[in-house]
Amino acid sequence: MTSRNLRDSRLRLVRPRPTATARRAATNRRTRPAPRPPEGTPPTAELAGQAREVLADAVRIARWAASHHAEGSAADRDRAAGELRLTPGQVHAGWDRARLAGLVELHGGTARPGWRLNAWERDDSAVLRGWVALFDAWPLVHPAPAEVAPAAVAEAVEAVPQVLSLLQLSAGPVLLPALLDLLRQRVAELREERCEVPYGPEPAPAPANAAPANAAPANAAATDVAATDAAGSDAAGGEVAAAVLADPPETVLPALLDWALEGLAAVGALTLGDGHATLTPLGSWAVWVKLEQICVAAQSPAGHIEQSAEEMLRGCARLSPGPARAEYRAWLAARTVSSAVSELVAAARGEDALLRGLAFDALRVVGAAAEADVRAAAEEPSLRPYALLWLAEYEGADPDDAAEVLTREEATWLWVDTAAAVADHGESALLVRHLDSAVQGTVPALLDEVRAVGHPRTVQVLVALAAAHPDPALAKAVRRAAFQVHTGGS
Repeated sequence: MTSRNLRDSRLRLVRPRPTATARRAATNRRTRPAPRPPEGTPPTAELAGQAREVLADAVRIARWAASHHAEGSAADRDRAAGELRLTPGQVHAGWDRARLAGLVELHGGTARPGWRLNAWERDDSAVLRGWVALFDAWPLVHPAPAEVAPAAVAEAVEAVPQVLSLLQLSAGPVLLPALLDLLRQRVAELREERCEVPYGPEPAPAPANAAPANAAPANAAATDVAATDAAGSDAAGGEVAAAVLADPPETVLPALLDWALEGLAAVGALTLGDGHATLTPLGSWAVWVKLEQICVAAQSPAGHIEQSAEEMLRGCARLSPGPARAEYRAWLAARTVSSAVSELVAAARGEDALLRGLAFDALRVVGAAAEADVRAAAEEPSLRPYALLWLAEYEGADPDDAAEVLTREEATWLWVDTAAAVADHGESALLVRHLDSAVQGTVPALLDEVRAVGHPRTVQVLVALAAAHPDPALAKAVRRAAFQVHTGGS
């Protein structure tokens, strides 16, 4: 190729996929094969069909709310009930399910379709993710008995995964007494793990106006009192601790088991028979997915859950997108949302361009709770392209079209940043192929705009590209551009 035909050479125009390019750059070994679901699990399309049936009313209400810019008020629900021929109660329940499943989102009080709603008819994986979000929120779908103390409810919710595991392993109906025995055993184990066993002398009798034995602590001070009693403190502390730590009445756990099973049945995870419960195929698959996520996190070579955001992202760089998202979810579950988001954004501000793309991948898993931080990040030049792509997809844009929200300068900056990630972590052939993702039509146009965009890694990227490219004329032009950027020439 001569200098003349270099000027005329065209780049193949493709939509830029920076995160995918950077991830391929870091994958230097084969990833582990995806685990297979248990024998008898229906195919994905069939599971998605079942999830669509469970969420059919929620989808109708979400579409109505988005098209009418509804706010979820009582007046909106009454209108929806009339137009959709549903009862107000059905609309209220469907609205809650739509929000929990990510089918509709409130922006400034006005409903907008969630990205899952936009992909509902064509993307089975989006449907299943929406249903799993509803499955995870079953305690919100079916309110707990008002007469049961919140602390006892929280214990039951924490123990329910063990109950689900038994149902999943049994692969058939399980009698309610067996489930109740397991629930009782798991609650006792949880209390023992928290050291919620009173020690020392018996406390003095409680006064007549003392809280009932199954009352929940009003705040964290109750825990402090319990700890003080364990060390042999005054009688008043012992009275509060005894009230907090006493076993709930025998009638509470059966009522909580009934509540949990009814809530799980309400989201389509199981069916209730005469004295027994059975997981649906959808519920059995969901429990298997949860168990696999735990196994993946536990077996990850770097121990991602315990690590910082930066170390976790580096460990996930070698994974394909599905397992990486499972790692993100496990890491996020071990932290408060606010601290996790702050840590991910801080990792994105670092010098490693690969971590920038991966950090925003992890923020996609966070979803709505990360929106405010991502909007703030859009004001920072180094994060702006990633933040704008995140926001475009969050607001419903197809990931393949999201890059259209970027200006030419922003797209060029992102191209250089992704090239830096490839140069740092990938192979030279991949850096050469990265040319195909540039928005410019010719190599000279790309070099002109790369020089102008002011990315701090421009020189290193151009030097690496020149060294990697097999065409001598193109490599010479790229080296010249690198020299001009380095010396401040034009």
